[in-house]
Amino acid sequence: MADQVMEKARVPRGAERLRIDKFTARRLELAEAALETLAELGYARTSLREIAQKSDFTHGVLHYYFTDKVDLITCCVRHYKAKCVTRYDQVTATAPTRDALLEGFLLKLAETLREEAGMHRLWYDLRAQALFEDVFREDVTEIDKSLEDMVWRVASRYAELGGKEPAVSRAALYAVFDGLFQKHLLRHLSNDERAIPELLDEVRRLLPMVA
Repeated sequence: MADQVMEKARVPRGAERLRIDKFTARRLELAEAALETLAELGYARTSLREIAQKSDFTHGVLHYYFTDKVDLITCCVRHYKAKCVTRYDQVTATAPTRDALLEGFLLKLAETLREEAGMHRLWYDLRAQALFEDVFREDVTEIDKSLEDMVWRVASRYAELGGKEPAVSRAALYAVFDGLFQKHLLRHLSNDERAIPELLDEVRRLLPMVA
């Protein structure tokens, strides 16, 4: 009898977890669909109604799953950056030499700047907003840390393959790479054909100096 009571008590909790999982999955589905509009318009010009007009979802559906545009944008950027931070992991783990790691890293770097410029622009937009709006700061800080760790994994492995240690701290290394990336992203968005190759040249010179 006691076992039956315990089993019945477990069912609602399981059902509740399933409901929460479905709700979260639906939020991610909607966030994925909204990313293109957000990347195109940016934070200031985007509203839930605007996203609804440019997608297959109604304003009511979006408002049901997201409190406001801050909730939606944060979910979108977190979802996208969660995929970004693993972009270089395979080449980092499998490259047998420093040269192989560098060239694999550069290949992926060029690819993401060329194909996902709008998403990166949205990230920098959100990070700038965090300077003014408290609501963004915790998420932005967390995402920024994950990106710092991503850059460090590449550089520390590159150094290790040469029997070295990185010559700078995690924070300094990330600041340099992030600054270069943002600068060349702006040039790329301005249709500068030299933006990507010159970013790759900068990284090709820089990485051996710091690692």
